[in-house]
Amino acid sequence: MTNWTTSHDRVLAQRHAEGWMFLIEAGRDLRTTGAIAPSGRALSRALTEPVRVQAPRPLAVLEAGAGTGAVTRTLIPQLPRGSRLDIAEANPRFAAQLRGLVAVHPNLVGRTAQVNVHQTYVEELDTTERYDVIVSGLPLTNFTPVQVERIMARYMDLLHPGGILTYFAYLGTRRARALTASRAEARRHTAVDEVMAAYQRRYATGRWTVWANLPPAGVWHLQRPHAAASHGSQHASGGASR
Repeated sequence: MTNWTTSHDRVLAQRHAEGWMFLIEAGRDLRTTGAIAPSGRALSRALTEPVRVQAPRPLAVLEAGAGTGAVTRTLIPQLPRGSRLDIAEANPRFAAQLRGLVAVHPNLVGRTAQVNVHQTYVEELDTTERYDVIVSGLPLTNFTPVQVERIMARYMDLLHPGGILTYFAYLGTRRARALTASRAEARRHTAVDEVMAAYQRRYATGRWTVWANLPPAGVWHLQRPHAAASHGSQHASGGASR
């Protein structure tokens, strides 16, 4: 009982510390922080579901915007042996924490070389790798429509044909911004929704609502078509918002 309590207390302390770290980093730079809080267990499970579906074959996986590693810790134990995981995180303090996580994770003993942390924006990731699954932790409604289009185009280019992008969006953000933000900010949010709606119409294979998260979030799965000609210069570039 004592051991369980100690372990439980350690987990709670870790989550509390991560929450404060997110708040501090958001105050420094919301663009590199990307989220308002670490993802909860239910959201992490929903985001990593495509990895579980494709196991046990070895996979090439990319996690973008990993933050303090809340989703990473859910993802690593699910990686089939022989898999490769690349992590793109632009915030230098988060990237350092992620490298520490990788170095001591019990599931990576003897195979830490299979996981690489890259301190960079995902749209600037320098790689020739193509991925079976991309797990995105970037709340895209924080960004401009141009940035979102650049990120989404990069995601599609980085996927193998048939590969899956999984990402989340907090629920109710448009309504909240409409009530509290400037008109320019509300227009920016609407424009981002329009970009994402176009990608959803073209590539979506599923959507789930995760109520057990703070705040609740919708999780989307988008699949790059097997026909190579259906991405790249032919990306959708407009459409009605949700």
